[in-house]
Amino acid sequence: MSVRTRLQSLYFGESEQARRFRYGIIVFDIFTLATFILTAAVPGHWWIIPLDLLLALALSLEFAARLYAEPDRRAHLSFATLTDLVVIISLLLATFIDNYAFLRVVRALRVLRSYHVLRDLRSTSTWFRTYEDIIQRTVNLGVFIFVVTSAVYVTQNDINPGIRTYIDALYFTITTLTTTGFGDITLLGPGGRLLAVVIMVAGVSLFLRLLQAIFRPNKVRFECQDCGLLVHDADAVHCKHCGRTLHIQTEGIG
Repeated sequence: MSVRTRLQSLYFGESEQARRFRYGIIVFDIFTLATFILTAAVPGHWWIIPLDLLLALALSLEFAARLYAEPDRRAHLSFATLTDLVVIISLLLATFIDNYAFLRVVRALRVLRSYHVLRDLRSTSTWFRTYEDIIQRTVNLGVFIFVVTSAVYVTQNDINPGIRTYIDALYFTITTLTTTGFGDITLLGPGGRLLAVVIMVAGVSLFLRLLQAIFRPNKVRFECQDCGLLVHDADAVHCKHCGRTLHIQTEGIG
């Protein structure tokens, strides 16, 4: 078996080994986020730059392997590909330019976004199928919070006396996102005010969508063969849109 064939079986295969490999990539993505939080909390240590370079090397190797395994490389040029390149470049730039390593958090956009990983989780986990909307919207909100907090920290750290640490930036983001707005920290300059507007408009929308997914009745994804309606009640017998009889697989757990 050639190297490319082996990589294709891992990235796109149906075997248990291939599933474990793809889950391992998700774990690695989460690890990159954990290292970001750690390095943001303890800036200035000598080991941060070597760690950034090591992560850049690992991400570059994974990116090259995935590109080599892709049967249609043009199809591989997607938003996920762009985020990987941004993360790798940001880790390399951090060696020369302070503060830009925060962009590695963008890689979180790939978590649970891969078609193959989603397919694996839907086929193997009843719990994931039940709470898929909540999980994905939680991931979206978490990524938004991390990215915006990082932007607040990078743009305000040198000019704003109220934002000296990453925790200060996170505190501002959360209070703005939840519309609590204590007012003890405000962003300075036109750019800061525009960033606050983005947090309030986009962040509150994501937050409300997450609450909607949590408190509304559980839904299942099953495409109606007549009208194409994708989301139905878990105990639905007929499609609410066209009335067709549905055959949704269930384990009988109410």
